[in-house]
Amino acid sequence: MFFAPTILRLVESNASVHVLCLSAGNYYNQGAQRKQELLHSCAVLGIPDSRITIVDHKKLPDDPKAEWSISLVSSLIVNHIRAHSFNMVLTFDGRGVSGHANHIAIHKAVSHLASTGQVPNDCCLLSLVTVGLFRKYISFLELPLSWLLPSCLRCFIGSRGYRQAKEAMFCHRTQLLWFRYLYIFFSRYMFVNTFQMIPQGPKNLKIY
Repeated sequence: MFFAPTILRLVESNASVHVLCLSAGNYYNQGAQRKQELLHSCAVLGIPDSRITIVDHKKLPDDPKAEWSISLVSSLIVNHIRAHSFNMVLTFDGRGVSGHANHIAIHKAVSHLASTGQVPNDCCLLSLVTVGLFRKYISFLELPLSWLLPSCLRCFIGSRGYRQAKEAMFCHRTQLLWFRYLYIFFSRYMFVNTFQMIPQGPKNLKIY
């Protein structure tokens, strides 16, 4: 939902883009349908099914208020990184963009991996930059600010990319509540992503 500009630009540059989804999205007992929606959405963005991993773990319920185990989430993420030898991981910011507890837990888990030196040396970790409500909903008018303000990675898309991102969003039929339409037409995340580096600590650090 928040990363379409980045995915489109990476796919355009022939990067091998993978998606790790840590929930089947079963909050409203629609998990099976939401899995298919995710696959269809990713296909629109140029990611084949073979590069999508959906985790359906009983200790990771799809719930905006559920406190996920940071240890469990960290383990799943680092194992996925090592299994595919990734050189870059993109994730949510500390506020989970929208304040969603599951998103926040993912950021905490990646930050934990970074601070404890568990990520391979050649893998960089980046978190999405979250902006305030005004900037979030001024659509493409936010682009000059995103260009001028410092960031480690910027990904912009034009009208063609926006149409593709919009088509991908419309694949998520079970999640298209009225306010999501406002998001699709006015959110800056439909046009631009900016990222900051998550600093990594010393490797093989032992925590007692």
